[in-house]
Amino acid sequence: MAATQDEVVRRTKRAAVFLGVTGGLFGLAVVALGDGAHLWMKTLHVVAIISWMAGMLYLPRLFVYHCGVEIGSETSETFKVMERKLLRYIINPAMVVSWVAGLWIAWRFSLFSEGWFHVKLACVVALSAVHGYLAKAVADFARDEGRREHKFWRFMNEVPTLLMLVIVAMVIVRPF
Repeated sequence: MAATQDEVVRRTKRAAVFLGVTGGLFGLAVVALGDGAHLWMKTLHVVAIISWMAGMLYLPRLFVYHCGVEIGSETSETFKVMERKLLRYIINPAMVVSWVAGLWIAWRFSLFSEGWFHVKLACVVALSAVHGYLAKAVADFARDEGRREHKFWRFMNEVPTLLMLVIVAMVIVRPF
């Protein structure tokens, strides 16, 4: 079932409030921490990335198992709840915090002109696109539509891993 216009407005307002609060907290943290802010932001960024990646690796695995159960079964309904909560309460907030902290770090250390950073940023954009695709899949599963074979989701489970490998290599090695 498609979301009603009121529900879309409610979700949009909730997202705007979340982003506003998150941005405000980041701003307060930077001001309050002064010169030490960059170390706390790096810490926050790493923790957010770990949370985001954990969810991005787990969600396609849930889809693999979800594909194997009968539509409308109790198990299918349980998977729907797990997928929705994982996306809403872990993956989405972790992605937002990752982006905000990461962009602040890039600005703080003038990384936007670095070649390795361009590759990293492109991979993070690609990871965000995968995130969007997985979010659509959560909605599709919730409506019992658009199911794919478990082999597809096994493949999709590897995409965030490959992107993560390139991202980590760029940050650690900085090859160019």
